[in-house]
Amino acid sequence: MPGRIPREFSIRLRLLRTALVFLLLVLGARSQLVYGAASFYEGKAIRIIVGTAPGGGYDTYTRVIARHFSKYIPGNPTIIVDNMPGAGGLLSANHLFKVAKPDGLTIGHFVGGQFLQQLLGKPGIEFDALKFEYIGVPAQDNFVFGVARATGITGVEQWLAAKTVVKFGAIAAGDGTYDTAKVVEVALGLPIQVVSGYKGTAPIRLAFDSGEVAGLSNSWQSFRSTWRKELETGEVMIVLQLSAKSHPDLPKVPLAVSLAKTDGAQKLIQAVAQAHGAAVRPYVLPPGTPKDRVEILRKAFMETVKDPELLNEAGKANLEINPGSGEDLERNVRELLRLEPTVVARLREILK
Repeated sequence: MPGRIPREFSIRLRLLRTALVFLLLVLGARSQLVYGAASFYEGKAIRIIVGTAPGGGYDTYTRVIARHFSKYIPGNPTIIVDNMPGAGGLLSANHLFKVAKPDGLTIGHFVGGQFLQQLLGKPGIEFDALKFEYIGVPAQDNFVFGVARATGITGVEQWLAAKTVVKFGAIAAGDGTYDTAKVVEVALGLPIQVVSGYKGTAPIRLAFDSGEVAGLSNSWQSFRSTWRKELETGEVMIVLQLSAKSHPDLPKVPLAVSLAKTDGAQKLIQAVAQAHGAAVRPYVLPPGTPKDRVEILRKAFMETVKDPELLNEAGKANLEINPGSGEDLERNVRELLRLEPTVVARLREILK
């Protein structure tokens, strides 16, 4: 009996030493990672390329994030925001994939609907979504349909009955303003005439205010932030939601999927809502970006979107913050790229 006590004590002591050594190695590696990142980012500038025009939702989110991002990145680099609008964000997505250096100094923020365009095999896609490095999303969109008060339309059932054709402003295939409007036009038989070619939702808002177009499919997150005047004056009426469930702000606005009369129509609406939902506001890095820098920017991004000063600023701007991590974003993109072949084929016909 007396000999068992020191033996058990010796075993426990060895285990404790092993655990301490392991902990020190982990802490040392982490410190080395932070130190390496700090030495890399110190004195440098990170460029965030926004794939839409200034003044829209993507641009607004990015400029708010940019004002707080640096303090969470070791070395506190300068953050620069540039706009590269074109083809619904395709121009910037291709640039990030083919041209931007994978050094952790260039971040892209384009319309995540371009991932669906890759699945549909659309011409002009020069990227592979599976090879991007994903940082995160600041919000997960709920697309809604808004129509001008001047149309006389106050609800979607009335619109369907009246058969009034409404011109909807849109950017291009791959952008939610285009994809959601085209899919719902077919799935529900809504009389919509999609007018594409705008550089962003800010130019569409100008066209709406001038009477050039009378409707828009846009995320509620963008509507409530960048269309505040039109919402407050009642110039724009929200008549339909595309999400699987109602947004808390819009409990009485009907869901498109509940109006679909066939299983096929429901699947189309669900697919386009998924494509322009959780993964539609991605912040991504070029393929081949060093993993340590990817992890640092992922962590910094999630800390930024929880920052009290950012949340206060976002609240004043009416920006909804409902973030998703880089890991969640990557998983959502991979799920989207596994849509049923029959649904993909039908979407290819509609979004041609």
